[in-house]
Amino acid sequence: MLYFYEKVSLRGTIHVLTFNLFLLSLSDAFANSANNDPRRVVSIGGSVTEIVYALGQQERLVARDSTSTFPVEAAELPDVGYMRALSAEGVLSVGPELIIAEEGSGPKETIDLLKEASIPFITIPDIYSREGIIAKIVAVGEALGAQTRAKGLIDKLNTELIAAEKKSNSYNGVRKKVLFILSTRGGKILASGLNTAADSIIKMAGGINAISKFNGYKPLSDESITVAAPDVIMMMDRGGNHVIENEKLFAKPAISTTPAAKTNSVIWMNGLYLLGFGPRTASAVSDLHTALYPK
Repeated sequence: MLYFYEKVSLRGTIHVLTFNLFLLSLSDAFANSANNDPRRVVSIGGSVTEIVYALGQQERLVARDSTSTFPVEAAELPDVGYMRALSAEGVLSVGPELIIAEEGSGPKETIDLLKEASIPFITIPDIYSREGIIAKIVAVGEALGAQTRAKGLIDKLNTELIAAEKKSNSYNGVRKKVLFILSTRGGKILASGLNTAADSIIKMAGGINAISKFNGYKPLSDESITVAAPDVIMMMDRGGNHVIENEKLFAKPAISTTPAAKTNSVIWMNGLYLLGFGPRTASAVSDLHTALYPK
């Protein structure tokens, strides 16, 4: 994932002063912030929200962030903004008794202000593996006092994930090199290297990450793409006409020379489903494996 932060300036100082005044004007709804059984929960992070629903605790949610797009019912909740560009006032305006946020939520200034508001703030680890998914569920379950349901969900998902990875690992053919492209804005190819959600899901599905020279997401030069020689290109499905999008993609000089272009091999998948590492990841691994190695 990419994190974007704005520099703190005089405007940021004024923002802090305004926020302090905002705190003084909050209603009595915050008096129960130390409640051991919080009923007003804000969920930040798409996979965290999915887990809350999977645990059957959705009636406690009073808001969610803009990455929380599944299940569809979550869209009916108030939206407090993008998880990496949160406003403290926006989050606190819904009167939360508990905030559960995926690791990487921000910016840091906002998170610090939220923690100063004396409302329980739980950070959920975001590790891109089967063990990481289990850790997320354990953490969310404990935060909500739903440990028994969490154990049942973990048992189910652990079995599904083991089966999905076993299927991927049993593939005996030639493994395909996959280039995950996060963005093509401005004509630049922003792609995944190692230690990202994309890198992990590619490997779990039995593929090979075509980029292994750096960590995280970085722009690629034309030469780097040529050397990588991906067999398949993978992108997040943001809607639109994939035929037209594919034509635009393969019209780029660096992409046009790749094996993926010669076979017109592009996989489009929903971003949260593909990269969320939550309750649906076993299905995502299986679907990606099938897309990479169709029978």
